[in-house]
Amino acid sequence: MKALSNIGLIGLAVMGENLVLNMESKGFQVSVFNRSTEKVDNFMNGRAKGKNIKGTHSLEELVQSLERPRKVMLMIKAGSAVDASIDSLIPLLEPGDIIIDGGNTHFPDTDRRTAYVESKGLLYIGTGVSGGEEGALLGPSIMPGGSPDAWPIIKPIFQGISAKVEDGTPCCDWVGENGAGHFVKMVHNGIEYGDMQLINEAITL
Repeated sequence: MKALSNIGLIGLAVMGENLVLNMESKGFQVSVFNRSTEKVDNFMNGRAKGKNIKGTHSLEELVQSLERPRKVMLMIKAGSAVDASIDSLIPLLEPGDIIIDGGNTHFPDTDRRTAYVESKGLLYIGTGVSGGEEGALLGPSIMPGGSPDAWPIIKPIFQGISAKVEDGTPCCDWVGENGAGHFVKMVHNGIEYGDMQLINEAITL
């Protein structure tokens, strides 16, 4: 195991766990943290056992385990928990470090958070992650937006773990500044659920 991890991930629910395992399978070392640290221990003694994954029991320990510029990805419920996590992380990070929100956040919140995090000298990415549990593990579609300077730093990881089309093109590219990533994810979800409704109604008829 390398001394420092390539990326940290907070939130070991189904999507978070599977993304971590995906990253590790593509050659990245990942540090993990969960607010209820019992989940960290269960993960480390279960699906993560023997893998290039570091379990941590505090945000301080998580941040200290990361290479610079640090990349910390939140896979937690959209809303106030994201703001609370950002406020907890900012004092622990240094200029140029990156906070990434991978949840289904409403894009105006990502606009606001990008401005706030940048005002502290840090970089911010709000990204859509699509494909559910299976996609997170085997290759999701990823829609990042936010601070443009963060993209070249996170690009190798995001494009490395994303789904690929037949010619090898990754299902991940930069979509724009501020809340653009979460805006695209919102539109994507609207089309997806509209399609599912259409299929259901056609079968019913």
